[in-house]
Amino acid sequence: MKSHRHTIFTALLAAALFGITTPLAKALLGSVSPFMLAGLFYLGSGSGLAAVLLLRRLPARRDSAAAQQPTHDPLRMAELPWLAGAIAAGGVAAPALLMLGLNTTPAATSALLLNLEGVLTALIAWVCFRENFDAQIALGMLAIVAGGVLLSWPGAHAGAVSGIAPGALLVALACLCWAIDNNLTRKVSTNDAMVVACTKGLVAGPVNIAIALAAGAHWPAWPAVGGAMAVGFAGYGVSLVLFVVSLRHLGTARTGAYFSVAPLFGVALSLLLWPERPALAFWLALALMAFGVWLHVRERHDHTHTHEPLEHTHAHRHDEHHQHEHDFAWDGSEPHAHAHRHAPITHSHAHYPDVHHRHAH
Repeated sequence: MKSHRHTIFTALLAAALFGITTPLAKALLGSVSPFMLAGLFYLGSGSGLAAVLLLRRLPARRDSAAAQQPTHDPLRMAELPWLAGAIAAGGVAAPALLMLGLNTTPAATSALLLNLEGVLTALIAWVCFRENFDAQIALGMLAIVAGGVLLSWPGAHAGAVSGIAPGALLVALACLCWAIDNNLTRKVSTNDAMVVACTKGLVAGPVNIAIALAAGAHWPAWPAVGGAMAVGFAGYGVSLVLFVVSLRHLGTARTGAYFSVAPLFGVALSLLLWPERPALAFWLALALMAFGVWLHVRERHDHTHTHEPLEHTHAHRHDEHHQHEHDFAWDGSEPHAHAHRHAPITHSHAHYPDVHHRHAH
């Protein structure tokens, strides 16, 4: 369970990096068109992660043994449709819709509307992919949603507008696309998270830039390009890597719940960029979201379950789920990575819907 605490922190860090992207995007929109900005965000994400991947391979090349041992599953042909769908929904449609919505929606309001992503992610995971949940998890999600609604209520903060902002529907549709993306990405979460995020960035970036240029947008000044790509690397690249790692260990709905606190980080940065005194609603929403996260953190899901045969590659220790022999020389170091097969086993212990516990209830 201690390792899951670390994964929870990983999910919250992903939320923080993504949350601060919204007000930064609002600041950049004055000099960059919406589609161009979305493209530069993902291009920064993909190219930045590609550079990290190249640097990561250098030590492996010096160590022939390390180079021979893969650390994650390679992408299989059967997984490509899931990844393609995730890229189309979350890498092309969602950022374009968000940038268009930001044109007519205050930064703080947009950041708070992004709270919908976690809700829609959980609903799709529960209804369409049958991920398990209980009353405590549902209550935690409800508390997080209540915090977002409280902050988004007209008049709750100075950035709010009476009624629904013209771009609010576009921001909500962006959240739906990212929710679909999150659930499809879980299907490839056993692969290298950096490769998954890098692939999405390198595909989505040029596509959005091409759309922007075809629509008549001009290439922005190089300082704006560099700033947008840097924001994209942190808020879309590193954040997505951390998010995929969380999907692998926590499941889609729970990761989405932690990610739902992203608006708080966005609002906090908005208040720094456009100073104003936080209203009482902000502190009440903070308390509700903190309560929701606390409910999720203290979850203990324990029952007798059966593991079906499974063969994959990932970093692991020889715990109760990894009792196997090696067909190569092993020096006893852990964690280590290699292709291995899980034999059927029935047992009971506390667990999350991670890559080893995607069973029905």
